Parts: sequence; C-alpha cells; structure tokens
Amino acid sequence: VQLQASGGGLVQAGGSLRLSCADSGRTFGSYTMAWFRQPPGKEREFVVGINRSGSTTYYADSAKGRFTISRDNAKNTLYLQMNSLKPEDTAVYYCAATDHIMSGSAWYNEAPYDYWGQGTQVTVSS
Repeated sequence: VQLQASGGGLVQAGGSLRLSCADSGRTFGSYTMAWFRQPPGKEREFVVGINRSGSTTYYADSAKGRFTISRDNAKNTLYLQMNSLKPEDTAVYYCAATDHIMSGSAWYNEAPYDYWGQGTQVTVSS
C-alpha cells in the first residue's frame, strides 16, 4: 500500500474541498481506510473512517453533517468531501489504512493503522 493524498488548499469559511487518497498498490479494497487531521500546534486526530466495501462509515463529531467519506475500490481511491468548512478545520489531513476491522472507539486509535499518506494541507480562512 502506497498512499498519496491530494486536494488540499486554501478556502474561505463556508466553502468546500474534496480530498483524494490514491493507492498505487493492488490491495486497496482489502483495507479499512480513514482520514485523520493534525491542526497546527495540536495532536493528530481521527476524522472519519470507512470499511473495506464502503458500506459502513464512522464519523467524529466534528465531521458529522459536513464531511462525507467514500471510496472507489475500482480506482483504488479514497475521498473526503468537506462542506461548510470552518477555520477550525485548518489542518494537515492524512489518509490511513489498516487491515483491522474497526468499530466504535477503535477508529480513533492510530496504532492499528499500518500505512499513512504524506498529508495534504487544508487552510480555511475566516
């Protein structure tokens, strides 16, 4: 698994961005995927996760109602549609992959995630 995140940028509050995470390997569909983010001066935090088939998702409270995770296993790509962006969404966003089946609070734990993308910067101006 080799993850490459893209799609970040500078956007005004209330705007939208769509992040992508492409896997150059051939086993993308075998992995549970997630997005994490690291705001400036803070620790990295879980944002949202999706199971291997895309049938189950899990959102942190900060993402509920505004962000949508999806995946296209045929294209080996993970997406994060972010709407109604706020200045507090400013962070470096990382995609991550694990071969574990995740549920509940386990999503938030970074330890099971074996592979990480390089991160893409999202800056939301007020």
